[in-house]
Amino acid sequence: MNKVKLTLCCLLLLSINICSAQEVTLRYIRKHTDMAMDLSKQWGIPTSIILGVSTLESGSGTSLNCRQLNNYFGVKGRNHLKKRHTKYKQYASAEASFSDFCGILSRKRFYPKLKNNMDYRLWLKDMNKSKYSSAQEIWVHRIKMIITEYELYKLDVKQPEPEPDNSQPAQNGPPLPNKS
Repeated sequence: MNKVKLTLCCLLLLSINICSAQEVTLRYIRKHTDMAMDLSKQWGIPTSIILGVSTLESGSGTSLNCRQLNNYFGVKGRNHLKKRHTKYKQYASAEASFSDFCGILSRKRFYPKLKNNMDYRLWLKDMNKSKYSSAQEIWVHRIKMIITEYELYKLDVKQPEPEPDNSQPAQNGPPLPNKS
């Protein structure tokens, strides 16, 4: 009987921890969605990629590197920590970290062909080919799980083509008369 009670208590605690972790992730995603969508429009990178990678790499904002360095993407570089030696880059803010991530992707070979393509699977495939992460297939699988579990793909909106400038007359002749 005691083993049954102990097992039930353990299962209850486990389910509470899982619910708590999901809640932390949902809060993280809500907090950073607007910024990620703005960066998606600016850089032509799917919002799901920006949020999915940052969610994994920052532990939904709970990792030590995220909290101490504002490093949401596991980017390596210089930092100014005195008490802890680390190879990860320090940022002034979350915004700086998110912008740097987009800049890093924009310098990859695959970027020109994928820019404004909102298919996160293609981005993950090419990021994996370019060895963005040393964990490769496992990393891709984890990002896909985050994107699908939290339905981040619904945030990927194809950017509209710029409207033609109709203020100038057509080059093939004078403007057509107004038929009002």
